[in-house]
Amino acid sequence: MGKGVLVIMVMVVALALSVVVNGGNFDQDFEITFGDGRVKKFGRGQLLTLSLDRVSGSGFRSKREYLFGRIDMQLKLVAGNSAGTVTAYYLSSEGATHDEIDFEFLGNVSGQPYTLHTNVFTKGKGGREQQFHLWFDPTSKFHTYSVAWTPRMIIFLVDNTPIRVFKNHEARGVPFPKSQPMKIYSSLWNADQWATQGGRVKTDWAKAPFTAYYRNFNVNPNHAAATAAFTDAKWQNQELNAWSRRRLRWVQKYFMIYNYCTDAQRFPKGVPRECRMF
Repeated sequence: MGKGVLVIMVMVVALALSVVVNGGNFDQDFEITFGDGRVKKFGRGQLLTLSLDRVSGSGFRSKREYLFGRIDMQLKLVAGNSAGTVTAYYLSSEGATHDEIDFEFLGNVSGQPYTLHTNVFTKGKGGREQQFHLWFDPTSKFHTYSVAWTPRMIIFLVDNTPIRVFKNHEARGVPFPKSQPMKIYSSLWNADQWATQGGRVKTDWAKAPFTAYYRNFNVNPNHAAATAAFTDAKWQNQELNAWSRRRLRWVQKYFMIYNYCTDAQRFPKGVPRECRMF
C-alpha cells in the first residue's frame, strides 16, 4: 500500500469516527444508483463518499419517498481543482411530469469559489434557477444543506441560514410541488461542457479521482412521513421569523450571483408570474 493511499484511508476513518451517531445510516436508508465501486461507506454506514474519474461518476438515492419535511445532509465538497465537476443533491419524483428540488454544486479551478445552483421543478418544468457563492470554503469541512418543504413553501438552507424561498402561489396560477412524493438523490459527475465558466474550463483528469463526502443525513421525524402530509398545523402555516428574514436578505444581497426573476434578456416579455408575487 502506497503512503498516499494510507494517508487517505486514515483521513476517511477519522472522518467516520467524528460523525454524530444520531444521523441517518447510509447502509439502511440509501441504495447505490451507479458508480461500480466508486461509492464507499465507512463507520458502520455513518459516512459515505462519492468519487468521479475519467470512466464514471457515482451516485445514490434514498430507499424511501418523502412528501414534505425538513431534510438535512452534511457535505464536504471536492477540494482543489474541481472544475468541470458537479455534486448534485436533490429531491425528485419520477416520470415526465416529475417534481424536483435541487442543490447543485458547480466546481471551479483552485482558489475560485464554488457556484451553488438551485432550482425547483413542478410538473416536469424547471427553469427557476438561482445561483449563489458561499460565504465559506465548502471543501475544508462539513456544512449542512437543508430543504424545508411544506404545503406553503420550500426553503433552501445552508447551515440553517435560509438562502432561498419558493412560495406556494397555486391560487394565482403558479404550480407548486405538493402531491408527488420524492426520493433523495445525490451524484458526482462530469459536466465540463457547461459547469465551469460556461464550459470554458474543462476537467483536469490528472487530479482524479475527485471525492465528495456525506454524513449526518436526517429527516425530521415530526415533519415527514413516507407518503403522508403533515398533521402539524403550526408547521404547515409557519413563516420565516425576523432573524431568518434578515439572514435571507443578507445572502441574497451579497452572495446571489444569478436570479431568473431578474433576467430580462432571458424573459424579454416579462419574468415568470411567481417572480411578481411576494
